Amino acid sequence: MRQRVLLATVGTRGDVQPFLALAIALRDAGHDVAICTCPRFVPFIAPWGVATFPLDEGLLELLESPLGRLLIGKLDSVWSALRLLPSVIPRVRPIHERMVADTWAATVAWRPDVTVFHPKLFCVPAFASALGTRAIAAALAPITVPTGERPFWGMPRLPLGRPYNRATYQFLRGASSLGTRGYLREWRATHDPAGRSVGSAPHRMASGDPVPVLHAYSTAVVPRPADWPASAQVTGYWRMPSTSSDAGHGNDVLRAFLASGAPPVYIGFGSMSGVDPAATTALVVEAVRLAGVRAVFAAGWGGLQVASLPDTICGVDQVDHDWLFTRVAAVVHHGGAGTTAAGLHAGVPSVICPFGVDQPFWGRQVMELGAGPAPIAQRRLSAPALAAAISTCLSDPRYGAAARRIQEVLRREDGTDHAVRAIEASAAGS
Repeated sequence: MRQRVLLATVGTRGDVQPFLALAIALRDAGHDVAICTCPRFVPFIAPWGVATFPLDEGLLELLESPLGRLLIGKLDSVWSALRLLPSVIPRVRPIHERMVADTWAATVAWRPDVTVFHPKLFCVPAFASALGTRAIAAALAPITVPTGERPFWGMPRLPLGRPYNRATYQFLRGASSLGTRGYLREWRATHDPAGRSVGSAPHRMASGDPVPVLHAYSTAVVPRPADWPASAQVTGYWRMPSTSSDAGHGNDVLRAFLASGAPPVYIGFGSMSGVDPAATTALVVEAVRLAGVRAVFAAGWGGLQVASLPDTICGVDQVDHDWLFTRVAAVVHHGGAGTTAAGLHAGVPSVICPFGVDQPFWGRQVMELGAGPAPIAQRRLSAPALAAAISTCLSDPRYGAAARRIQEVLRREDGTDHAVRAIEASAAGS
C-alpha cells in the first residue's frame, strides 16, 4: 500500500543523513516521502529529489555559539546535564516552541499517513494522536526504551541490578519532559481542543500504546536487550546508497595527498570543537608529529582549523566519510553515532575522543568490540596521549582484525530495507 511518510529530524548532519537514507529507500519502494529538517541541509538533500519542509535552526545556532560549545563540553554525564537545566531551559524554550510550530506546519502541509521522528521532536506523537495517524520514533542510539540489562548511557554502572537500570531510563524520561509538557499543553489548547491527544507523551500515544521505536544501528554493535517490547526494533544502520565512483568525493588536493604516500589517519570532531578550536588544532598537529604519521584533518563546523598545516597533513572542510574511511589507516573522531558507524563499515580501527552526550557510550562500545583502544575524553586529551593511542591503534593488529570482523557482519545487513518493511507493517496493523 502506497504511504505518505514524513521524516522529521533535527541536529547535525549525523542526525540528518540516516533519515535521508531512509527517505531514499522509502521513495524507491513506491512511497511518497518528505523530510522536515533545518534549511542548511537542503543542498545535501535536494540532489536526491526528496521534498523538504523547513525546521527552525535555533538549536544548531545555540550549539555553535560560545555558550553551546561550553555546554557540550560539560555534557559528559547526566548529572552535569541536570545541573545545567535551570540555565538552559529559558534559552531552549523559544527554540522548542518554534520547532513545534514548524513540525506542525509540515505535518499539516504533507498530511502523512505516518511520521518517523527524531526523539528531539517530542511533539510528533501528539500530532499523530490528534490527526488519527501513526508516529514512529527513530533512535540513533539506545536512549528511549528502558531495559534492565544496562543503565541509560549517561548514568553510572552500579551493582544494583535490573531495577536500578530500568529506573535510570524512567528518571531521564521524567527529567527531559520537564521543559516540554508546557509546549504540548499550549499546542493542544490551540490545535486540539477536542482533547484527542490528551495524555500523550513523547513515548506513548493517546491510546496508551507505546510509540514504536526503530533503532538505526546494528545488533552486532549494540545487542538488542531481551526485555525490550516488540514495539522496539533494531533495524541495522540506515546507509546512503553506495557509489563506486570518485566523482563528487574529496577534491584534487585530497586525492593527490592520498596517492602520495602511506594511508593517513583521519582526524575530525564533526560539529564539536570545545571552547578553543585553535588549541585543539595545535594539540592534534603535535600528536600527529609525535606519532610520525600522515593525517587528513576535517574541519567540520569549526572543530579544527585547517589553514597553515604541515605537509604531512591535508586539511579539508567536509568530506564523505564512507568514501574517505576506506582509504585511511585509522579514524580519530568524537564518537558521534554516524561517524562511529562509518568507521565500523570501513573496517578500520577507531580512536574516539568524546565530548559528551552519547559519544562516551559509542567510545565504550568500540573498545568492548575490540575495534579501538580505550576512549580519551576531550577534557583529558593531550598530544602525548593522542599520539600514543594512534600508535597503538596502528601497531596492534588486533584492532584492525576486530574492525574487519564487524565490517563483514555489517555488509550483510540492510537496515534501511528493514526499516521500510517495519513502516509498511505498521500500516497493515502488524
